[in-house]
Parts: sequence; C-alpha cells; structure tokens
Amino acid sequence: MHIVLVEPEIHVNTGNIARTCVCTGTPLHLVHPLGFSIDERALRRAGLDYWQWLTLHEWQCFADLRAAYPAGRFVFIETVGNRRYDEIAYGREDFLVFGSETKGLSPLLLEGQTVARIPMASDARSLNLSNAVALVLYEALRQVGFPGLR
Repeated sequence: MHIVLVEPEIHVNTGNIARTCVCTGTPLHLVHPLGFSIDERALRRAGLDYWQWLTLHEWQCFADLRAAYPAGRFVFIETVGNRRYDEIAYGREDFLVFGSETKGLSPLLLEGQTVARIPMASDARSLNLSNAVALVLYEALRQVGFPGLR
C-alpha cells in the first residue's frame, strides 16, 4: 500500500498519518504545496522521533507521482465517492489518495477514477484526515492479510 496526501495543510494530521505509515510499513507520498515545513528543525520541534523510519516521497505535483508509477492503481477517497471504501477490492500496491483538509481533492483529479467514500451522517462535512487515512488503510491491509505485520 501507499498513502498519498495531496496538498496537506495541517502538520499534526500529517504527523499522525506518518506515524500510522511507520506502524504499518506503508510509504507516504506528499504532493506539494504543503501547508507546513518538514525540515529537520520543524520535525525535531514537533517531537516526531519516528520520522527517520518513515518511507517518504515528495512530489511537486500529482502528475509527477502518476508518471513515476504508470502501472499504479490509484484509489481516491473523497466525500463524493460513489462507492463505500469497504466495497473496494484493494491490492497490495494500491495508492490511497486523500486531499487537503479544507479543499479535498479537485473534481478534475477525480474524473474517470475509482472514488470511494467513508459513510457518515449527511450533515457532517468530513472525518479528520488522519482518522480517515487510518480507517481506509487498515481496511485495505485487512483485505490483503496484513502483510509483514504481526
């Protein structure tokens, strides 16, 4: 599995997601621009002592990420998805793509793609990004047998 965050804005969410990625052996892909710094000083100040074990990839734009993995399967998670996240049959090398906390994913990015949603009350805007990532990632890992995890 791979987690992709497109233009994340809140460092605390990204830190929580990074920790989830370390705990599951999942690479994290950050698509710029970021709403925060991930330089060594900022990481040290935030107490992210697990960051050294994170497999991190940074991309200037989503098109660069797609070009680097032309055979990759990308599953987009967005409130407008036409299928529930648990109705997707995930593969071990899937890319789970999440948008920024305030903007989500661009409708242009979603055109013609596999787009899943997390069920929630109709008057709720969305789950916290780090919670959404953990929920979907663990379902995907469950489906493929939690490879490499005890």
